[in-house]
Amino acid sequence: MIPFDFEYYRPESVEEAVRLYQELETAGKAPVWYGGGSELISMARVGNRRFGAVIDIKSIPECRTLGFDGERLNLGAALTLDELSASHKFPLLGQTAARIADHTIQRRITLGGNLASTIIYREAVLPLLLSDAELTTAGPGGLKKYAIRDIFRERLQLPKGELLVSAAVAREFIEAPYFHIKKTKNEKIDYPLITTDALIAGGNLRIAFSGLAAYPLRDVAAESILNDQRLSLEERAEHAAQFLSGVYLDDMNGSSSYRRFVLKNTVVNILESIKDAEMPCIR
Repeated sequence: MIPFDFEYYRPESVEEAVRLYQELETAGKAPVWYGGGSELISMARVGNRRFGAVIDIKSIPECRTLGFDGERLNLGAALTLDELSASHKFPLLGQTAARIADHTIQRRITLGGNLASTIIYREAVLPLLLSDAELTTAGPGGLKKYAIRDIFRERLQLPKGELLVSAAVAREFIEAPYFHIKKTKNEKIDYPLITTDALIAGGNLRIAFSGLAAYPLRDVAAESILNDQRLSLEERAEHAAQFLSGVYLDDMNGSSSYRRFVLKNTVVNILESIKDAEMPCIR
């Protein structure tokens, strides 16, 4: 039970939602956006978050979109992980989403909620980072579009009061060969020791990690090492692991040295799979 009172609103348009936020903020209500609410409710119950109003975005059509517009797939921020997985629209995102929490929780966690989470893992962002997704937001100045690399730097850095409406991904990335490997300490469904997502685009390997660092990570310099065909597969993995050594987490799920070991072996497995399949980025 949440130990304080708050007001509940469910707007039916982006414009209404933005107007409500501004009015409630001016009135000192400290409003928050609400999608699935799993993290928000949990934090409020234990006294780690207070708010005077919630704005539920699930009735806003643009936040629930799921489909192609020409060569781009639009994904509403209020779509649940379960919906993303079941749709099979973006296989890498669907497979990643299907390994976040258990099935019951996947029906509540939304795409926008996972991206904006305070939990360090935020695994749903990995496919979006790899596919150069474009994020659409709404605020007092209307709709804005951001390249994800410009607005997601270790975390989602939206201006206060802006609503994440949707993400768009080009078809070329959706249809690209991909890999998803999740290593956990104990159970199949658990916080990741390391989750690795990768895809091949433009003849090059792109790769991103959750659990390796204290934030979701895609490093283009590390990718350059992995695509350096002057090196053997083992050398690429070793050099990349060394290059990333300054970011490794060291916590109860695994030491930094163990994460480095898991990273190197995971990367070697991916590179060998690409080579065996005779894909052009690995020779």
